[in-house]
Amino acid sequence: MTDNATDIAVVGFAHAPHVSETFGTTNGVEMLVPCFQHLYDRLGIAKSDIDFWCSGSSDYLAGRAFSFISAVDAIGAVPPINESHVEMDAAWALYEAWVKLRSGQADTALVYGFGKSSAGTLHQILTLQLDPYLVAPLWPDALSIAGLQARAGLDAGRWTEQDMAAVAAGDSGDVAGLLAAPYVADPLRAHDVAPITDGAAAIVLAVGDRARELCERPAWITGIAHRVDTPMLGARDLTVSPSTSAAAQAATNDDIGGFDLAELHAPFSHQQLILAEAIGLRNGTAVNPSGGALAANPMFAAGLERIGFAAEAIIAGSADRALAHATSGPALQQNLVAVLGSEIR
Repeated sequence: MTDNATDIAVVGFAHAPHVSETFGTTNGVEMLVPCFQHLYDRLGIAKSDIDFWCSGSSDYLAGRAFSFISAVDAIGAVPPINESHVEMDAAWALYEAWVKLRSGQADTALVYGFGKSSAGTLHQILTLQLDPYLVAPLWPDALSIAGLQARAGLDAGRWTEQDMAAVAAGDSGDVAGLLAAPYVADPLRAHDVAPITDGAAAIVLAVGDRARELCERPAWITGIAHRVDTPMLGARDLTVSPSTSAAAQAATNDDIGGFDLAELHAPFSHQQLILAEAIGLRNGTAVNPSGGALAANPMFAAGLERIGFAAEAIIAGSADRALAHATSGPALQQNLVAVLGSEIR
């Protein structure tokens, strides 16, 4: 991007506490209001300074129709707002807001996502993403689908259980101790699976000079793209992610070097291995310094958080270039990649 009018940056990020259960409603208002207020205070703005609002959530997860409309209570009715919504992770709401700003229809946008996973049986609710005729009626839960994916990779020799445990353990973890744990869905152990998490997140985007007014060191979005693989599990190789590769190629323009960090949305340990390979991350890039989805996985906000954590590192000055990834759908079906930098390339 070279035209100042279409240079877009993340200027603020906030998220609700990551907890296993909340006692609020499923529309997320109780989680969202503090996030919004934090951003208003941090940036010195009011609701009237936001030109466009866009959210990501799921009525299936909430168990109520049009739950996203109820969530608008967190914004308030006055002044009137320009608002939209996507029925998936809010990283895709950020993409819609990015398009809105690129088209010149707004100078600022607030993107938010929320999910109360504890309100139902999450791994069974996610079954509703599957083919409604041939697969969903069998009720394979999300753990079973991920277990099939992990087993396929093990059998193909693409990774080992030690590799999976190393992802979960991090730099100083006890891999041997993790491997001694029992399976929860062979070959997955508890540490291979993202925890049930209630949460919400919000990001403020701004254009050009407006971004510079709001933030001393904006995190400029220098590339963003998303791609999709077939939802038919038997029609694709579950051990690789072509859609991630394609999105990364488009977002980075094949320039995958020089990332200080990468925030990858991997709800299962083996998926981080798939994503790192699909993107082509090089040694020296810190992967998921925030802990990633294995530390906290607020549904429909976790992908947006990956962008937020990557942007925060740039805003804080601890990184100059970062990559963020979000996924949606079963077994890494849909993938979004965003590149952020301290400078506009």
